Amino acid sequence: MALRHNVLLFLCILPFANALYKQWIPDTNFENATNWDKGSVPCGNDQVVFLAQRKVSVYVETAHTITGMSLPVDGELILASGAGFTVREGGDPGCGSGVTAHFKDPESRKWFDPSLWVAATTIDELHRGTYQFSVHEESVPCQYDDVVFREGTSFRVDVSSDHDVPVKSVSVLGKKFTSSSEFSQYLSSNSGKLQFHGSSSLKVGGSSCDDSTGCICDNSGNRDRICSNVKCDSLECKKPLHPVGHCCDVCGAVVNVQFSSSFNFESYRQRLQHLFLSQHKYESIQMALSKVSKEQRLLRVIPFGATQEIQVLLLDQKTGQEAGKLAEALARDVVQDVHNHGFNIGISSAEFHASSGASSSEAAGNSAGVVVGAVLGSLLGVGLLAAVVMLYRRGIVTIPRMPSIPSLSKWKNSSEIGELGGPLDHGFDNPMFDKPTMMPEEPGLYGTEMINSITLTQSGVHFVNPVYDETDFNA
Repeated sequence: MALRHNVLLFLCILPFANALYKQWIPDTNFENATNWDKGSVPCGNDQVVFLAQRKVSVYVETAHTITGMSLPVDGELILASGAGFTVREGGDPGCGSGVTAHFKDPESRKWFDPSLWVAATTIDELHRGTYQFSVHEESVPCQYDDVVFREGTSFRVDVSSDHDVPVKSVSVLGKKFTSSSEFSQYLSSNSGKLQFHGSSSLKVGGSSCDDSTGCICDNSGNRDRICSNVKCDSLECKKPLHPVGHCCDVCGAVVNVQFSSSFNFESYRQRLQHLFLSQHKYESIQMALSKVSKEQRLLRVIPFGATQEIQVLLLDQKTGQEAGKLAEALARDVVQDVHNHGFNIGISSAEFHASSGASSSEAAGNSAGVVVGAVLGSLLGVGLLAAVVMLYRRGIVTIPRMPSIPSLSKWKNSSEIGELGGPLDHGFDNPMFDKPTMMPEEPGLYGTEMINSITLTQSGVHFVNPVYDETDFNA
């Protein structure tokens, strides 16, 4: 009983869905060596130059000694406590003869560049550097995500888009903005104008994802902008895969999971992490878990709607002909886990596709997926039949006529032909019609005697049939 309560408590404290903390990587800090063209922070004998026509916000953490500084027309230096500059000629014997150090232009750093973001489930994991791997569209902040610009840093980011960019919250210089009005005031400040630029703006204050089965990122509208910043590698695997939300084909495996209302996105992610990725043999695997919308096609051709499913993208670090084999082995383990325990974790079925060309489909512990498929197939057949009947009644569809069947009389006539050259079988002789010379040979037939034998009475006309006349029989 105690174990059960602990499991329930564990599930209750899990995040409801796949909303993440997305942290911006680049900064414009003075102490960051990568921001300088010489690859090192200027020292006491160096001259510092900022591009005159570029806007920049630079964060300074400590005190520095330099020989001179050229400032931009529009820019700022954000000084931390104790930070500052001292100008002195030749005051640093360990700095060498001195150089002119140019601060790199940060103008080209774009919001929709997936390589400039890292993601984590919690803020603590973000600080520890425990990052999650994501498909390209979800590497960029989604509408349910919290955006973090590291405390003690400044930056400059291009947020150009065809429309405003919605996020849940934004943290800048240690201050978290959760309302659109409050963040709009910051964007209109000097620091806000220098840090954010472009043809659109951030919209803060979006709702949280309250669906325990996960929420769709919905960055597909900016797919072209995202993928324009991605360079795809050449592949050598047999059948490269194209995961939903990813800009490039990959060598690896994709597991597609069909879920029910009892499914929990975050608990399933942790299940895969603890059961499989924690194993030594799978420690090099990258896993991206996403909730995606997938178009349904009748006979794989006719679209008839969309359904939601969980996509598990698995990539390994191997290259060449070995690329994707380890990911395929893990995909088989994941599908087998669904086969054994899917019903208990809210999963009805799962299937995988690997870049080797292999694929598999496994139902969960019960046959719910098969039953649902049969029911849907029956409903679809009834619907198609009803559609055909409706179109027929409206005259849009016509039913072709069946070929006519030959009449019985024609069949009977043709059946009397018999064998070619053989005698015809008439059954028996008819004394009235089978002998053409009979009528003249029978005296009185149709003659005066026959006429005299016809009498007219009130009840009708009576005559004697010579074929069956008693005198003839007696004769």
